[in-house]
Amino acid sequence: MSIAGWTLVFVAGSFALYSAIAVWSRVGTTSGFYVAGRGVSALANGMATGADWMSAASFISMAGLISFMGYDGAIYLMGWTGGYVLLALLVAPYLRRYGRYTIPEFVGDRFASQAARLTAVICAVFISFTYVAGQMRGVGVVFSRFLTIPVEYGVLIGGVIVLLYATLGGMRGITYTQVAQYCVLIVAFLIPAGAISWMMTGTPIPQLGFGSPLIEGERAGMFLLRAIDQIHVDLGLPEYTGAFLAGKKTLLDVFAITAALMTGTAGLPHVLIRFYTVKSARLARWSVMWALLFIAVLYTTAPAVAAFARVNMIQTLHQTPVAEAPDWFRNWQATGLIQFTDRNGDGLIQYSEGAGAELIIDRDIMVLANPEIAELPAWVVGLVAAGGLAAALSTAAGLLLVISASVSHDLLKSFLRPNMTERQELRAARIAAAGAIAVAILVGIYPPDYVAAVVAFAFGLAAASFFPVLVLGVFTTWVTPRGAVAGMIAGTAFTATYIGWFKVFEWSGPEAWWFGISPEGIGALGMLLNFAVTWAVSRRTGPPPEESRQIVAALRGGAPLPRPPTP
Repeated sequence: MSIAGWTLVFVAGSFALYSAIAVWSRVGTTSGFYVAGRGVSALANGMATGADWMSAASFISMAGLISFMGYDGAIYLMGWTGGYVLLALLVAPYLRRYGRYTIPEFVGDRFASQAARLTAVICAVFISFTYVAGQMRGVGVVFSRFLTIPVEYGVLIGGVIVLLYATLGGMRGITYTQVAQYCVLIVAFLIPAGAISWMMTGTPIPQLGFGSPLIEGERAGMFLLRAIDQIHVDLGLPEYTGAFLAGKKTLLDVFAITAALMTGTAGLPHVLIRFYTVKSARLARWSVMWALLFIAVLYTTAPAVAAFARVNMIQTLHQTPVAEAPDWFRNWQATGLIQFTDRNGDGLIQYSEGAGAELIIDRDIMVLANPEIAELPAWVVGLVAAGGLAAALSTAAGLLLVISASVSHDLLKSFLRPNMTERQELRAARIAAAGAIAVAILVGIYPPDYVAAVVAFAFGLAAASFFPVLVLGVFTTWVTPRGAVAGMIAGTAFTATYIGWFKVFEWSGPEAWWFGISPEGIGALGMLLNFAVTWAVSRRTGPPPEESRQIVAALRGGAPLPRPPTP
């Protein structure tokens, strides 16, 4: 069977599974729709959180970024995993102890301010739409290559599938669908990684193959990473394992991006709401521990996949006559995600980077193309496609639920129609999800950058908006409502403006970056600005309401909450 045939089998089979789970888990209450009735076990929630977390950026784009960036790509590994430590220690158990439905609801209650809640709603929707743009683009990349359909149609198909299980089952349906999606994506990631590791280094464990010598090719006997460094030197590129070299990121930019990803992790609304689905704060902590374990399986494999792909890609293409280019190259070239221009007219494919390069390869294709480059069986390629879709759709569903809850529960129920019945609120939530899908499809067709970069922007926005207000809301009593609102607005506006200026509209180039910090890392400065503005405004508008002090005492010391938690 062809690659397209196997892809159709795996994709159709996984979609049928997700749809069946959606029908089985259909809910009829707002509690079931928003927080799965708070009846999810820590193990299932950890697995669902892993799938929710390991988006298209992790499955499709992260290894591709590491493959091209080398040492600099470690910022994504350190930032995205280190953020879970902050999440477990500083945020997750306290939010669960408070027991509401959404993050804006907690912010509004904690600071006794409807203005703070409305500001948090706007931030949550803005962050979620930025994040979902990357997921939908990942869906389009997979479909455009393996089912040979336009990217636009692929994004549309993925949107319809997400709409089905997000609107029918709400958080309950999304949770158990994500458990299935984790199983699909992790199997799809590990099988080709193990096979390629066996072929190149003689060990089926990619983590060991990463530090082993090659057993075939012109550099047989040379350790994998040393071989990549030598390949780079021969091509006139910075060493793959080199740090802070010319042509690579600076120390300050690496630090800023890592900090933005870490603190953004602890402020992402679609991750935080997962901890409302378990019964207690203790189970929320266990959920984080399980999630870290499940995430580590993929994250420790990704650097090896990146290195294997780098070696195979360059050895397969460099100095190859155009007429003899491998099939995988022609297949991806047809999608427009690989572009080749024979600038010197010698009829050879020559790999280089920077201005004037003959070969331009989209970083998002490396994981998907890796099995084809290594000439693995067609069914493995189809399985990887299904895994990439599972990763993208699982996160997209969680993001859409955040948008839906923000609109129906935090905006309509709290501000515009406070007398809504539960049935009306549930209907509004489903309509909001449908509207969010339509916008998500649009931004997926016209994304501002490659998948991991778009996701990094979302993390920067989360770091600059939610992380300070959540940490200060749990561990301090001096922040006033006006301080919280001013901090969120300042951090979010600064970060969004910087990203828009340098990345979306490209009004200036890297030479104008502040302190050499890229748009992916500017969320770290936005976070510091949020803290500073919150402190300055709170100093001038105190004291905070007494109810806020009571909530902090309840969160930290186990005292009774001023208001009973939402059932």
